[in-house]
Amino acid sequence: MTSAEGEWTFPDTLKGHGYAFNKEGQLRKLDAVTGQPGDEPFEFNVSQDQSYNQKRYEALGDAITEHVYGLLETELELKKVPVPKDAAIKESAVIFVSSDLFSNPERLLVLIPGSGVVKSGQWARSLIINDSLKSGTQIPFIKRARELGYAILVMNPNDNERIVNGTVVKLKESQNAEKHVDYVWKHYVQDMNPKHVAVIAHSYGGFLTVQLAGRYLSHFQRRVFAIAFTDSVHNVRIQKVKSEVMEYLRKVARNWVAHDSPLDTPVPGPGVPDIPRVSAGHTQHGMTSWSSFESVFKFLQERYNALVGKEDL
Repeated sequence: MTSAEGEWTFPDTLKGHGYAFNKEGQLRKLDAVTGQPGDEPFEFNVSQDQSYNQKRYEALGDAITEHVYGLLETELELKKVPVPKDAAIKESAVIFVSSDLFSNPERLLVLIPGSGVVKSGQWARSLIINDSLKSGTQIPFIKRARELGYAILVMNPNDNERIVNGTVVKLKESQNAEKHVDYVWKHYVQDMNPKHVAVIAHSYGGFLTVQLAGRYLSHFQRRVFAIAFTDSVHNVRIQKVKSEVMEYLRKVARNWVAHDSPLDTPVPGPGVPDIPRVSAGHTQHGMTSWSSFESVFKFLQERYNALVGKEDL
């Protein structure tokens, strides 16, 4: 099958574009003889028409979204569920959850990507295309969390619309990122009632998480024991974060920001009370999730151990 972009028609699969991921998770051009990924990385400029190159890149990105969705379902055994709950999958936004979410798990990890084109399972599409699945997707985070015994919920705040008969249709309860995360938190996280919840949120996902904490502060205080932000773009002043919300966030959250200092080096804040900031050990915004991977899970484990220790007293 193909997808049309104006006057051009592009394939809707990686193979159709002539690419595949190799064993290291790097996107490579398919060898004409073997049909397997070779050594050539993705090439953006294949035409003198830059609008064609851009549309081709976007179509490849759509194919990557479907590929990552497939990995979430097959490799990680997550289940695609609709938003809202009673909608048909083909007509709704979707999130991905592990089956044990529905059995009141001891621990749940919620992952929230940033804004733009990224969908469930992705941190940065450009990294997926130009670096690897490891650095650009949430797959390593989900694998590590599963090893540690977490149930998983992957939000999809940018899954907001479908094209039906040539018309853009906004999706119910997911018309925008704010409505999506609010519905998912209320009807999946709260209703499933996991005992302890951790959140990892990148970029605008941090902004959304701060909003959720303000809206559902009582639930956050009772259930959310750790929040790891990676270069969050939340803004305490613009979001008018209340003092009691800020007090809570400062206790349970940490923000790994893009910085040239070594990983975990404290980084001064914006001059107002804010979530503690440390260096992600990388200056590129999109790379902050992957560069802080080990530190994020060390932080989650420390927070959980402290929580369990308190409960045992």
